[in-house]
Amino acid sequence: MSKDLIFKGSGVALVTPMLEDGSINYNKLYELIDFHIDSKTDAIIIAGTTGESSTLTDDEYISLLNNSVKHASSRIKIIAGSGSNSTAKSIFKSQQAKFAGVDALLIVTPYYNKTSQDGLVKHYFSIAESVKMPIILYNVPSRTGLNIEPETYLKLSEHPNIVATKEASGNLSKIAKTISLCTDNKNNKNNLIIYSGNDDQIVPILSLGGQGVISVAANIFPTEIHDICNLFFENKISESAKLQINLIPIIEQLFKTVNPVPIKQAMNLLNMNVGKCRLPLTSMTENNIKILKSCLDNYKINFNKF
Repeated sequence: MSKDLIFKGSGVALVTPMLEDGSINYNKLYELIDFHIDSKTDAIIIAGTTGESSTLTDDEYISLLNNSVKHASSRIKIIAGSGSNSTAKSIFKSQQAKFAGVDALLIVTPYYNKTSQDGLVKHYFSIAESVKMPIILYNVPSRTGLNIEPETYLKLSEHPNIVATKEASGNLSKIAKTISLCTDNKNNKNNLIIYSGNDDQIVPILSLGGQGVISVAANIFPTEIHDICNLFFENKISESAKLQINLIPIIEQLFKTVNPVPIKQAMNLLNMNVGKCRLPLTSMTENNIKILKSCLDNYKINFNKF
């Protein structure tokens, strides 16, 4: 049998809303969780890259997860970003996430110090042995300088707790090879579930056998990102692709500068009031804000509840 799906469809890489003083805005967090539940989002990723995990203190991280799980109250899957470039630190964060009651973990590859492919296997196996819960790997070489190779994915998929990967390498050829290596067609067994990590590649990755996306754009287009996936699963491929293509201009703007700066700016322009990013991330230039606003206006978004 294939490994169990953690979720199927659209998982939002949720921003961490901040107050003016830079502290976490929990009331806004609860609003966002409710908003995504109402908008058909299939899972919420807390404290990932988009959630500014690298600038959260340990106490903030634990509090953010506990409050998210408590407020969600089993109405939606909650996945915690628990990656670090230190194996010991990632184990600590993963264990704290499990104590908080999250449904799964999202663990980015080590960054800055990086490692070898063998080191990746040892890193992830050490974490997987420390917490008996589903793990989603996260491959994003543009941020980490490290790529999980298809053959390494095959080794990693042998661990029962390593269920899936968020693939943001952008390399569809290697993603296809990974799926090929990790699929046993003879026994109808899929040892590694693939989620797109790039909003502009949802349909291409679904066409290779992917089961959804972990999306930045879903912060403002939750229903649309859900529908791209759901239409594809219903075999309405052309409708799914049409939605994907329609979102390409705004997706481009959301990655005009480093994430999560543009998505937070977009949410603030839409009166969602999620605050600024923490340093070292700074605001977009006035010109880029103007371009982003113009692009958003073309989609006629209106969130009356915010």
